[in-house]
Amino acid sequence: MSLISFSYPYFLLLLLIVPLLVFWLIKKDNSRYAYIKYSDFSQLLVANKTWRIRLRLLPDWLRVLALTLLIIALARPHFSFSKYDKESMGIDVVLALDVSPSMLVKDFKPNHLENAKQVAKDFIQKRKTDEIGLVVFSGEAFTQCPPTTDHEVLIDLLSKAGLGKLADGTAIGDGLSVAIERIKNSSSQSKTIILLTDGVNNTGQIDPEAAILLAKKYSIRVYTIGIGSTGIASISIPTAFGVQKQNIETQIDEELLKKIAQKTKGKYFRSTEEGSLKRIFEEIDKLEKNIIKTSLYKKNNDDAYLLCLWVVIILLLESILRYGVLKIKY
Repeated sequence: MSLISFSYPYFLLLLLIVPLLVFWLIKKDNSRYAYIKYSDFSQLLVANKTWRIRLRLLPDWLRVLALTLLIIALARPHFSFSKYDKESMGIDVVLALDVSPSMLVKDFKPNHLENAKQVAKDFIQKRKTDEIGLVVFSGEAFTQCPPTTDHEVLIDLLSKAGLGKLADGTAIGDGLSVAIERIKNSSSQSKTIILLTDGVNNTGQIDPEAAILLAKKYSIRVYTIGIGSTGIASISIPTAFGVQKQNIETQIDEELLKKIAQKTKGKYFRSTEEGSLKRIFEEIDKLEKNIIKTSLYKKNNDDAYLLCLWVVIILLLESILRYGVLKIKY
């Protein structure tokens, strides 16, 4: 759809001068000729008019045209072309990120948590049209950022997500249920949760089975990601007395994560080596990208300078005709 708008539309009122000027030019041209009485002017009617006589008013009309274009240029016209082609209402995505102490394991550099945050940041930056939110969980769950299209704010809050704000443990049911609460009433045609954890559900108020039923009720697709290896691992935990190293046993409840994905028509992924998490997010990006088809094209031109250029060209042409070609003396 093509549109025209003006930055200073009140200048267009000056166009009222143009018809008055046209009337004055016609009256002035008629007044240049003297009237005489003559008995027979049939011979005058068949007399050929020279091209100078036929074009005598052209310089005046060019000057009127230049004035008209100059007035329009003063109003600063903007010609724009916009195209909207939207077949769906978009995708809402919530990242449910485990921030329990086990996420500090360093088999991914610098550790599970920081690696996941960097990969999630890249994922967010690619999905410019989606509303994306962030839920963090360990022994309890918390909404770090509700779904938003302001991805700069989201990325800033993602960078601040970490340990120490929530109780210890891994409450997968709580993390999933809070994420569901964030998007269950969304009007989007596709609602998606990406749940990332490196542990086993061992605490929380919401049973994961109940969270699965809730996700199915609201047609929410859940992609689950199990990150890291299993076994004994050393982690460094910042405390009030400095950084302390601890040995912990890492386990991943793959059976639960697979069930969550299967029951909600999502997919389960396992990330066991550095770089694999990035590939998983890229695959999720491809799986979800085809659901939304939205295109926006917008072109906005300020054509005042182009109109001014035409004014100069017309005035130059008018001067050449008036004083050079036609040699008009008045």
